[in-house]
Amino acid sequence: MRRVALRALGVAALLGAAACAGVATTTAPTTGGDRPVRIEANRTPLGLGGAELAPGVRYAGGLTLRGEALHGLSDLKVVADRAWVVSDFGNMIRFTLVHDDAGRLVGAEAAAARSLTGLDGTVLEDKAGADAEGLAILPDGRVLVAFERDHRIWSYGAGGEERPTIVAAPDVDLPENAGFEGLAPAEGGWLVLGEEGGGWLCAPTCAPFGDLAPADGYRFTGADADPSGKGWFVVERFYSPPLDMRARVRRLSAEGVLSEPLIELRPPASVDNFEGVAAVASASGTRLYLLSDDNDNPVQKTLLLAFDLAPLI
Repeated sequence: MRRVALRALGVAALLGAAACAGVATTTAPTTGGDRPVRIEANRTPLGLGGAELAPGVRYAGGLTLRGEALHGLSDLKVVADRAWVVSDFGNMIRFTLVHDDAGRLVGAEAAAARSLTGLDGTVLEDKAGADAEGLAILPDGRVLVAFERDHRIWSYGAGGEERPTIVAAPDVDLPENAGFEGLAPAEGGWLVLGEEGGGWLCAPTCAPFGDLAPADGYRFTGADADPSGKGWFVVERFYSPPLDMRARVRRLSAEGVLSEPLIELRPPASVDNFEGVAAVASASGTRLYLLSDDNDNPVQKTLLLAFDLAPLI
């Protein structure tokens, strides 16, 4: 997330005021229970130019999402067509993905949100403690959430509805606004990626994994396990608003090696501040979903794009 960078640009006081107004609409309630929220999903083309897809990768539909709770979305996982999302404002949002007969992503509906709670069961209302950036759903159903500013990883139990407990997180010094962005299941535990670099496997203690560092000005912003069991998918973001926003997706092998990009997006393609990635098995191989964080900024978009990948031979 780059709210500070956005303000520094000075797209001016008008945008700052609008962003503040948006924050007020996502203030956490006094309970952590689910509440229905409005979701509007408009079909969005990939666009002409600006997208480079590796052989075996094809666009499978996309959406622009709108709704008061659908700002600052930081990570995404998908289970049985139900999207799970966490936000910068301490919310967990779930909604159902809609596909046409050909399997293309064409809509989203039945959205609900709940406020993430602290170790004592009370709602997280302070930005410093509620800034959720990473999400993982483990094979046993436990839902893990990584936070930045106060860097930590908590488990919200099976189904994500329990009072959280502390779980292992890398014991490293991190910048306030660049924490554990990538979070994904791993054998016996979970993978963690730092925004500015670094990878760790936690099972249950954390140990360094690979020599992982983004390049070319990109940063790690999300990860999910390859449903085939062959490593992970990693999303990286280059963010220099308002003129340059790019994203790419690479494989991360079980040996800790990053592949050449599978997906590269830059203007004029449909691209924004991509931070979330979900990988699910599909009839043709793997379906990837990419989700952008609009920074609660009216000139940005919350995009949800789908891509189909042929099986890795």
